[in-house]
Amino acid sequence: SNSSKTSYAIATDLSEMELKKILIEKMEGNKSIQRSNEQRNLYKALVEAYESDKIILDTYGDTVTLKRRRDDKANRDEEPSAGSD
Repeated sequence: SNSSKTSYAIATDLSEMELKKILIEKMEGNKSIQRSNEQRNLYKALVEAYESDKIILDTYGDTVTLKRRRDDKANRDEEPSAGSD
């Protein structure tokens, strides 16, 4: 259904942020960031991405969510309905 697509899109974004957080915690826990410069750089980039996402969500969360819902509705209005010829 169309409403489940919208809920799924929002849930996907939230889970991506949660996955970043989990990965950061795992990298800190197993000390992989101390093994090489590449690991350290990856960790730093991941932390920066997570912090940016968090700031955006904290600052514009309601606006971003509402805009996304409007965009999803606009996309649904443009898409031909499934099963029609």
